[in-house]
Amino acid sequence: MPLQDVIGHAAVIASIQRAEASNRLAHAYLFHGEASIGKRLTAVRLTQAFHCEQRQDGAVIDACGVCRSCRHVEASTHPDFLVIEPDSEQAVPQIKIEQIREIEQQIMYRPLIAERKICLIDQADRMTIGAANALLKTLEEPPDHSLFFLISSRPAALPVTIRSRCQALRFTTPPRTQVEAALILKREIPPSDTRLLAIISEGRLGDALVADPAEIRARQREVMELIRPQTLGSVTAILAQAESSAKSDRVPELLSWLTRWIRDVIILQVGGDRDHILFAEDLETLEMYSKHADTDALLDILCDIEQTDRQATRHLNLQMALEQVLLRLRDACTAQPVSQRS
Repeated sequence: MPLQDVIGHAAVIASIQRAEASNRLAHAYLFHGEASIGKRLTAVRLTQAFHCEQRQDGAVIDACGVCRSCRHVEASTHPDFLVIEPDSEQAVPQIKIEQIREIEQQIMYRPLIAERKICLIDQADRMTIGAANALLKTLEEPPDHSLFFLISSRPAALPVTIRSRCQALRFTTPPRTQVEAALILKREIPPSDTRLLAIISEGRLGDALVADPAEIRARQREVMELIRPQTLGSVTAILAQAESSAKSDRVPELLSWLTRWIRDVIILQVGGDRDHILFAEDLETLEMYSKHADTDALLDILCDIEQTDRQATRHLNLQMALEQVLLRLRDACTAQPVSQRS
């Protein structure tokens, strides 16, 4: 069944199934939560369930996944399934008012073959002000046969007026065990790769399904080479790495990887669950640093990296920012051993 394709969001699906069974279905739902965790997939699978030709009267909505309607919904070609999403070819992808007005014209007419017309608005927070105002008019007086699914990983960016006219359902990242099981089933990769992808994606199954384990390990080796004592202890090497990363526009990527490495060190320092360590293949080096590094200094570095990430679009000198992070990391990791601190 297609609804079984959705990993980790059974509660959300069940709530809509119950609402439909009791004729208390809202006219608009806002699916919100982190990116790439299955919000859009859930909306598509629910649409298949509503439109499925094999649906039996009185049964809980579900979909066969193979009938004509289910296949057309999957391909976004069903006449009673309308999809709006930002124009990916734009420098700053947006949903424009013209897209909403086109939907308004279509949603007012009764469904052609299904019981209702369903509209999915992906990345709804990217609507322009004009588009949001146009949608608001429809949400205020929706046709009885309409159902809206708004998808957003930044619900606070939506106008309050839009949010207030939708029933919000929060999506959370599924447990790592479910992500690993899904990866084994869908990608047929070994357990070592599923563990790696589940950790690096932080439960975002959509990212894990397309990530390349070999590429991730290549990035890990780069970071491990950078933070080995021989490199981290050399100011010349640090400055050269920062310059090289800036020229190739990879500073944000490298800072992100350094964040994960620092977190691994802190996990060891505080006695956390080692199963959450990303750089498990370099455990010996991590343990060495965990015995000497200044935890407070590492936490300060993490805060500074986060601030750098927020300011990355403000013409910040990223090369200098990376230099500072690496130099501070060198100092933090050559601190007095934990056992000798007063």
